[in-house]
Amino acid sequence: MGLTNRILPYYTYEDWCHWEGQWELIDGLPFANDSTRDTLHQKITASLSFELTLALKESGCKECKVYDPVDYKISEDTIVQPDVLIICGEVEKKYLDFPPALIAEVLSPSTAMKDRHTKFEIYQSQGVKYYLLVDIDKESIEVYELSGNVYQPKTDELQFILNDGCTIQPDLKAIW
Repeated sequence: MGLTNRILPYYTYEDWCHWEGQWELIDGLPFANDSTRDTLHQKITASLSFELTLALKESGCKECKVYDPVDYKISEDTIVQPDVLIICGEVEKKYLDFPPALIAEVLSPSTAMKDRHTKFEIYQSQGVKYYLLVDIDKESIEVYELSGNVYQPKTDELQFILNDGCTIQPDLKAIW
């Protein structure tokens, strides 16, 4: 008996553009993005967006804005849709093609492993300054800050320096 090679499908941004529904593409492999249909997920995402927007408004920052899922094209075979982002600067294409200042992913049973490992590594390698993992079941938020090229847990005061003129201190406990 010989070894059987298993051939996995490989897709690109061009393929992805023709798909219906919400999909992420990571290293050419498709992942359905169904968690946004869950009402609790939507509630937490909306609350988080509100708190971040309020913090930006209070800081007087005009360059940075909060976005709900935005297509973030990292390469021709990797397009992700983070739950909440803070983008400093203008998005001039149909998708984001530069690292946002902050990404938050709301964990769900179907995405937790991907968010904790695969996306963690992607965002870290892309230079996303802050990565938040929101655990609905535990009502907790893990905050990571890029230090050099590696994420470190941020346990001190939750202040985010998004760019030179923009520092925010959102009330993340208010999302619960």
